[in-house]
Amino acid sequence: MPDLTLPLETFRRNARVNAVLLAALTPTDFSLSDGRGGWTIGKHLTHMAGFRADWLSNISPAHVEPLFRLVDGKYVWRWEGRDPADLGEAFTVSDEAALLAVHDALEKNQPFADPWNEGTYQSNPAHFLMHTVVHDSHHRGQIMSLLRLGGHTPEQMDALENHWAIWRE
Repeated sequence: MPDLTLPLETFRRNARVNAVLLAALTPTDFSLSDGRGGWTIGKHLTHMAGFRADWLSNISPAHVEPLFRLVDGKYVWRWEGRDPADLGEAFTVSDEAALLAVHDALEKNQPFADPWNEGTYQSNPAHFLMHTVVHDSHHRGQIMSLLRLGGHTPEQMDALENHWAIWRE
């Protein structure tokens, strides 16, 4: 099995950055948007957390059980419709499912399923973890912009930007 020390540490640091962001938000922050039809901060966070479950349901269905519940005969993401302030658990559980899926694929020396026949993560299952980090970073940037637009002071924004220290450890 390849050495995954750096990708795994990167993925775990990404989780810590998400936790710092969630902890810093006020209840009012979740409803901030650009006022032009764009997503709210809550929608960005819900999408970020759901991203893992959505991908795993397609590339590694065996690892999604903790992420879904049965409702009227259909599987629904456990955090669908819940308050975005409750997403900390969704990030934690889905990150663990992603790590387990990657570990199992590598241990079995098998690529993930490729339901769309597009070569999804076929060169190395750990690319799913890196895709998640990049995806989260994209949305965190949008969230930071929405916080600025929403009137957060420069001091508040500076305090939130202290999460960069996680990457310099």
